[in-house]
Amino acid sequence: MAPGEPTPGTALLVVGDLVTDVVALHGKPLTPDTDTTARISVRPGGSAANTAAWAAAAGGAEVRLLARVGADSADWHREALQRTGVRPSLRVDRERPTAVVISLVNAAGERTFVTDRGASGALGPADWADTLLERVGWLHLSGYLLFGAEGRALAAHAVVRAAARGIGVSVDPASVGFLREYGPSRFLDLLGGVDLLLPNLAEARVLTGADDPEQAARGLSARCHCLVVLKLGAAGALLADHGSLLGAVPAAPATALDSTGAGDAFAGAFLAALLAGARPLEAAAEGCRSGARAVGQVGGRPEPAQA
Repeated sequence: MAPGEPTPGTALLVVGDLVTDVVALHGKPLTPDTDTTARISVRPGGSAANTAAWAAAAGGAEVRLLARVGADSADWHREALQRTGVRPSLRVDRERPTAVVISLVNAAGERTFVTDRGASGALGPADWADTLLERVGWLHLSGYLLFGAEGRALAAHAVVRAAARGIGVSVDPASVGFLREYGPSRFLDLLGGVDLLLPNLAEARVLTGADDPEQAARGLSARCHCLVVLKLGAAGALLADHGSLLGAVPAAPATALDSTGAGDAFAGAFLAALLAGARPLEAAAEGCRSGARAVGQVGGRPEPAQA
């Protein structure tokens, strides 16, 4: 921590994407040139925003979100975040619409995404203010930030400013498709100064080339010199730190309806527990319980009645 910098607080700051989700649950495979019956809903989403909402739902820490949103739906998104207990710092874009993701969810709860990054893709250093870090004890970055030049510049600046205050930093890699397009090695090179990485198994395999979860977790934690919490869905979670396995945590029982936001729910609860003083394995157990809750409902945020 640099001389004269404030000491870390207890709040969580999440930085990244805010999205309007169009979720379509279809019981039968999609067929070209005809209709497929589905249950369709429009919901607030985005990996960063979902993570913040689940962290707030876990209770304890104050949770803040820095994101960019189109003027077309800024008020709706702000109110939705506030209802979950998140303190939003939204930068309203007058030129770009809010990001939109169409999420096609099959009968097994598995998802296919079609994405328009919109205003979220323009989140950058100009949107930052050091006041965002007041009383913050942890900074969490959505991996989507790292797939665009503006977002990478913002992430690099935020990590430096957090490090100066002794604030821990985590990253969720966010997207297998974007990781492949950007390049795993290039992505890993961006993670200097990161204390915690929260990939799912597909992301970890892309980043390491290892199929085995233990090998992937150990390899990533050695490469990034940090704690890696590998999200394994129905198989729970696996933790490794600086190349050594810490242990595994079983999944909580769940009936999968929609896996949208399950990884974000895990991350949010994990970070909230970590800020409350839990050890990594204990925090991972909280993450698994939150992930199980997420897959039993439609959409990526906590249900309003439970938030």
